[in-house]
This record gives sequence, structure tokens and C-alpha cells, in this order.
Amino acid sequence: MPDTSLGRLRVVLVRTSLPANIGAAARAMLTMGLTRLVLVAPRHFPHADATALAAGATRVLDGARVVTTLDEALSGAILSIGLSARPRKLAGRVLPIREASEQAVGAAREGDVALVFGTEMSGLGNDELARCSLVATIAANPDYTSLNLAAAVQVVAWELRMATLGGVVWTAPRFAAATHDDIEALYAHATRTLTALSFFDPQRPRRLLARLRRLFARTRLEREEVNILRGILARIDGACVRRIEDADELRPDNS
Repeated sequence: MPDTSLGRLRVVLVRTSLPANIGAAARAMLTMGLTRLVLVAPRHFPHADATALAAGATRVLDGARVVTTLDEALSGAILSIGLSARPRKLAGRVLPIREASEQAVGAAREGDVALVFGTEMSGLGNDELARCSLVATIAANPDYTSLNLAAAVQVVAWELRMATLGGVVWTAPRFAAATHDDIEALYAHATRTLTALSFFDPQRPRRLLARLRRLFARTRLEREEVNILRGILARIDGACVRRIEDADELRPDNS
């Protein structure tokens, strides 16, 4: 059965000042498969700037729930994780975001989980952070830990996706692999051409062909690639023949 954990993760933005940050956060969420957004007392929402910065992720904005208090936003959640870059004396349990994301995904298999982000200027207040089950932090540069709100949401959303689905990515199409016969024909052709170019001396072969074999073995040649290489060799063969013919035409007739 498919993992439904992402559908039980809600992103909570508390007292966001700039509607553009709401839109950018929605975009960050949807790129990682998160769709549940809760806004606690946003200064401006809905707003054209939010829609513009969402860049097509309007389904997240359209489904966003607007509430007046953090308690409303956390209602029904079995785990809430507050994000904070600043050390707090009474923060309680603090985890790096990767470990916190693993716990969030584990809990989301049983119920709703909230990831809570504070304002752009000061983050979550101590009282707001105290309402969360635990605190998570992003291991940023200790000399400059300030992340844009949407950037922080993107980092967290990515960690949640990795914890849920792992590093599943798109794959390039596979093409027909070259057969042993294809590759041997390529080496035979290359030997003839390199000999004609005086680049390879069959009387003193050294390790040239062995190194070429090792080079192409690492690439796992495809049939079309062999055809391309043989096409290049054929052009070189033709150039060599024309060079010989031109030289013959320029040679004085000694008859």
C-alpha cells in the first residue's frame, strides 16, 4: 500500500507578515508533495502576491485553513514540531531537522503532525514554542543562521519527503546495449584506422588497445554509441583514402 504520511503532515505558518512568503512556502510544499497549509493570523491573506509567488501551487493556497490561534492550528495533531534557529533555555527536547523529520513521518502513520514556523522577523515566541511537542533546527552556518521563511519550509519539506519516500528520482531511458560482437567489430575497425593513421604500430602494440578496451568497458557501450564511433572511424578512413589519392595526383609521373 502507498505511504500516506505526507497527507497527514500540515505546515503551520504563524503570523506571517508578507503574503509573498505564504505563496513561496506553498510552492516549496507542493514540490515535495505537501498540501496541507494552516495560517495563524496572517497579516494579509488572500493576496495577489501570495498567488504570484505560489507559481502554480494555488491548490495549496486554495485549501489553506486560516485560524486565529496556534492552539486551533495544532488541534487534532498527535505531534507538533516547532522550528527555531535560536537556542532557547526552556526549549525542551531539540532535534536536528533530519531526525525530527523521521519522527514526524513515523508519527504521521498514526495521525496528524504539524510543522510550525514563526514570523519572518523573530520566529516563534517562547510561549508558542512551548506549545510544540519538540523543537527542530536546521544545521545552518552558525555565523549566519537566518533563513528566509519559504527557504526554511523548503528544507523541511525536502527532509520530510526523503524520510517518507527516500531518494526516488526519475530515470533516463535505457537503450539497447552493444553486444560482444558489436564491440569486437569496433575494436577491429579502430585497429585498422589507427594503423592507417600511424597512431598504432601492430609490430609494437604496447598497451594501446588494452587501454582502449578498459576505457570502453567502463562506459558499458550502447549499440547506437558503437554505430556512432564506427561512423567517425569510417569518415577518418575516407579522409585517409582521399589524402593518399591527392598525394598520388601530385606525385611526378616517372614513366
